[in-house]
Amino acid sequence: MRKKVLQFLKSENFLLFALALIAIAVSLCSNDGVLVAAVFAGASGSKIVSGESLTTDISRKESPDLLMNEVDNVITKIRPLSTPIDQISRVARARKSQSMIVDYYSVDVKPSRTTVKTEYTEPGSEEATTNAQRVKLVTANDEIFEVSETLLVPGLKGYEADGTTVSKSDLVLYVSSKDEDGSIYVYAINGKKIGTIENCVPSLSAGQAIIRMGRAATELDVQTGQFEALPVKEQNFCQIFKMQVEESTLQKIAKKNVPWRFSDSEEAAIFDMRLGMEKTFMFGVKRQIYDAKKKESVYLTGGIWWQAGKEYEYDASAGFTQNDLVDIMKEAFTGNGGTKRKMLVGGSDLIAAINKMEITKVINASETTAAFGMDFTQIVSKFGKLGVIFSEVFDDCGMSGYGFIVDPDLITKWSHIPFGKEQLDLKKAGIRNVDATVLTEASCLTLRYPAAHMRIVPQGA
Repeated sequence: MRKKVLQFLKSENFLLFALALIAIAVSLCSNDGVLVAAVFAGASGSKIVSGESLTTDISRKESPDLLMNEVDNVITKIRPLSTPIDQISRVARARKSQSMIVDYYSVDVKPSRTTVKTEYTEPGSEEATTNAQRVKLVTANDEIFEVSETLLVPGLKGYEADGTTVSKSDLVLYVSSKDEDGSIYVYAINGKKIGTIENCVPSLSAGQAIIRMGRAATELDVQTGQFEALPVKEQNFCQIFKMQVEESTLQKIAKKNVPWRFSDSEEAAIFDMRLGMEKTFMFGVKRQIYDAKKKESVYLTGGIWWQAGKEYEYDASAGFTQNDLVDIMKEAFTGNGGTKRKMLVGGSDLIAAINKMEITKVINASETTAAFGMDFTQIVSKFGKLGVIFSEVFDDCGMSGYGFIVDPDLITKWSHIPFGKEQLDLKKAGIRNVDATVLTEASCLTLRYPAAHMRIVPQGA
């Protein structure tokens, strides 16, 4: 027995035991006779807490790196339905930016539609010559056409082989050549017989739509008009978003009717901050201004509302019909290089108009799907799937009849400073007797393939 006691006295465990006893004795012998907590270094350099339960305050003070701030994860869980664009961007595609200025490249698709700029009038039956078979056509955007392309003239019927019987199909033209100024010369594929001249180009009024179709080459053709697509460099600024939360010591220790804690104030602040960021990400204007009082530059980020490459107008006074929705989905999903799954966020008037529509077999709007931490009403059509969700930001901005279709795969969130929080020791600095936390993020949103995203606006807005 004596031998075991001697071994214990010589061991490292006895040293730790003795230090603990000394700490307890010091605590019990304090001036006021009250037990006082003691924190001291252990044998291996770790911190020993004696006389009080281990709390987060002690942990943050004695081992500041021990506790993690889960703000980046928590922010995606705080009322995501109120900030759908911010939520989608955080979950879908987020990237780190090494600078406050973000340079990015976007690629657009070649336009497939234009209109007749200068009216063409066919000659009379007595005046018709072979010149009526090949005519010069001036459009609002001649640059999009190349030699050997075929063009559809929607709404204007062509003719049967006899040239006098109106056909069921629309008029189709063929581009034979281009002038140096870009003007195009076209033949009619299913043209009109005028006098004795067959296959003439019929009259085309100004404003008539012209749509590019496939090219038609001859047997000996080896080459065709060249086509290249180069990305265009765009730029946006990251904006520094900040929110400070404070609670005085007296407020903290005061007895309350409900358990309202500092963390509850932080959650409310994060929600308010996200609402402000949502409005900026949507409608902000890219600028750099100089604050003379602070003697610093302020970077303001540009919103994706202005970056979108398409816009659709609808007649709000006539009521929203299924035909309107079909046209919107057609415009949103065609001719832009986007995906077949997009999201529509809109104000209350637009969402209400969609909800009032009758559901048919052509369009199914009864499905609900979960994505990006939110529940969407999914509209399914032959063009693609459109998730619909209400955004109170549009109502707050007086745009309850507006909406925005975003392609989640083609939106990027750039973060120069990821969302996080920092605790300020204003007590120690002698400023205020408060607990203070500052929430900070420096970020911006950019759109790839701008034509894959679309604004929806009521007519006359």
